Amino acid sequence: MTAVGDRLFGVRIDSPDLDWRHRQDRMTCAPVEIPEPVARSVAAYLVEFRLVYGAFDFAVTASGDWYFLECNPNCQWAWQPARTSAAIARAIADQLERGPDT
Repeated sequence: MTAVGDRLFGVRIDSPDLDWRHRQDRMTCAPVEIPEPVARSVAAYLVEFRLVYGAFDFAVTASGDWYFLECNPNCQWAWQPARTSAAIARAIADQLERGPDT
């Protein structure tokens, strides 16, 4: 999940490999809804660490439970589905126009 200010972009990665980066040609990505408790926790994390951007990694169980793994404050995002990448690019541009204190 990528967070830019108060905008969140969830993408589910499915891969036959535990580490999807191993064979990226075999992974698939699709947008996913972010549960409200996860969104609130991410917002609190950003405030606590004074971040306006973060790439959050979660493991999601088959029953839909989200487990936080890490936040990368300087991570790549353009590999995601084209619509998501375009939306993240717009969110970053919007955030840059607003400045750091918004």
